[in-house]
Amino acid sequence: MTNPRRMKTYTGAQGYVYQYYFVGKRHALETDDNAPATEFIFDVTSDRKTTFAVSVFLPESAVRNWNTTHRRALTEAEQYAAAKMRLFQAFDEVENMLNQGRRLLVTAEMLDEALSTLGVT
Repeated sequence: MTNPRRMKTYTGAQGYVYQYYFVGKRHALETDDNAPATEFIFDVTSDRKTTFAVSVFLPESAVRNWNTTHRRALTEAEQYAAAKMRLFQAFDEVENMLNQGRRLLVTAEMLDEALSTLGVT
């Protein structure tokens, strides 16, 4: 039996209402500019007609930096939370997600800021 995807809604700062769900994660392809990284994949729609994939890349270097600074390893849930926060940031800032927001990067600074916003230390 297949698990139905849990569609969620987010209203971006520019007024667009996005629906999205988490598809999964994988190691970024070695040939990808953001590799080595974990790629979190979300399916997104803003009009309920066109659904497109958005990849959020969390580079291993950013995770290592966070782990060193905070003297502990990030959990998988915390990594997912950072990727989701990056997706929300794009929903707020990118005017055309379909054409300009399909490949997002979580920098070390963004990772620290996102997790600190969530109270993760």
